[in-house]
Amino acid sequence: MVKSKKTIYGLTLTALIIIAIPAIWFITIIFEKEKPVINLDTLPDFISQKQKVQISISDMKLGIQSLKVSYSQGASEATLLEKEFPYKEFLNKNGVREYTEVIELDPIELRLAQGQLDLKIQACDYSKRNGGDGNISIITHSMIVDTIPPAIRAISRQHYIAQGGSGIITYKTSPDTVESGVYVNDKFFKGFPAGVGYEEETCVAYFALPFNEGDDPEIYLWAKDRASNTTQSVFYYHIKKKSFRDDSITVSDRLLKRILPNFDYCQFDPALSDVDKFVKINNELRKKNKDYLIELSKETKPEKLWEGAWLRMKGAEMAGFADHRSYLYNDEKIDDQNHMGVDLASFANSPIEAANDGVVIFAQKLGIYGLTVVIDHGQGLASLYGHLSSFSVAQGSVVKKGDVIAYSGRTGLANGDHLHFSILVHGIFVNPLEWWDAHWIENNITRKLDLIKKAE
Repeated sequence: MVKSKKTIYGLTLTALIIIAIPAIWFITIIFEKEKPVINLDTLPDFISQKQKVQISISDMKLGIQSLKVSYSQGASEATLLEKEFPYKEFLNKNGVREYTEVIELDPIELRLAQGQLDLKIQACDYSKRNGGDGNISIITHSMIVDTIPPAIRAISRQHYIAQGGSGIITYKTSPDTVESGVYVNDKFFKGFPAGVGYEEETCVAYFALPFNEGDDPEIYLWAKDRASNTTQSVFYYHIKKKSFRDDSITVSDRLLKRILPNFDYCQFDPALSDVDKFVKINNELRKKNKDYLIELSKETKPEKLWEGAWLRMKGAEMAGFADHRSYLYNDEKIDDQNHMGVDLASFANSPIEAANDGVVIFAQKLGIYGLTVVIDHGQGLASLYGHLSSFSVAQGSVVKKGDVIAYSGRTGLANGDHLHFSILVHGIFVNPLEWWDAHWIENNITRKLDLIKKAE
């Protein structure tokens, strides 16, 4: 039987379609247009030392053909990494589709010049596009090579620091400095621009020598630039040794019954005795309060807010700074702590004045100190007023020396109405007696600041 032309045409068309479909599929696959994906971990804006960079590439279609990493500075260009990946089996079935490489940028080994560095990552796949070169993905990242540390030098010359006392240094840094200050062993005291009325690029840093830091602490200036280069500079200082008193406090059942209700908000194990609760408060809560004050100090204003000698509330000194206290219960020692302030006797609900100008950064309950006000005096300097009965200021209040900020009380761990007064330098307790002394302020602070004042 002779097939009709129509039948032959239909069969031919069907055959062509059968052939065309896989051909089109094959062409679509080998000429796919999806580019490889390049992922980088965080790259710095500056490079000052060896820097590792993780590069991850993927192509889930026909797989990765090549990877090239290069860098350039000006007209010069060099290759850091160049890698080819073999084509394996039909449509690269067993080829590489995901790859990770860690490269190292070492400005010294690569002899990089100071200034801009351009990093380029290029990945190609096995697509037949672009004349067989494949789809190409390119990522570039620019950074600044900076291996030169900042400069820092002291301006003030004589620095006499007592154990438990405060110090100030004036200094200059190079313009690329982003952070500077003083280290006392492992404690950092941030410096600030001296501000209006002082010479350009001059800074001041208040620092503390904790009473228990040891006889030979390491104290030095420190600076960091935008590329995280750091430098140190020594300066002259003399440490005055100081001894502190020993004291004992009798903890009676009557005292416990009166004090512990102030700490009803603490969630104690019901099995604890009143003595155990007291020791827990005196240790764990005291430490939490100390840590909190260090964090609170970071809210300091960058400018100097205070002026002149600090006010002292009238009243006998009941306890001194850094007194070492032994706590006795039934004539047995249950704890020992150091008293980080001065306790001043007062009549009940006596008005408490701001010791100097500043901004209130805390006015609420603070653990062992009970109701507490903390005033920021700028550049890391703060004063604390504890065991209060009530406030006349709130957080954010701007106060002047002599303003009534609160009234005395017996909140917290207070055995009777009195004021607990502390001075803190970047959250570290220091001896308030220095700040009440106009001669100490003149000799140790004012004269140093006068050296960097602009000429009128």
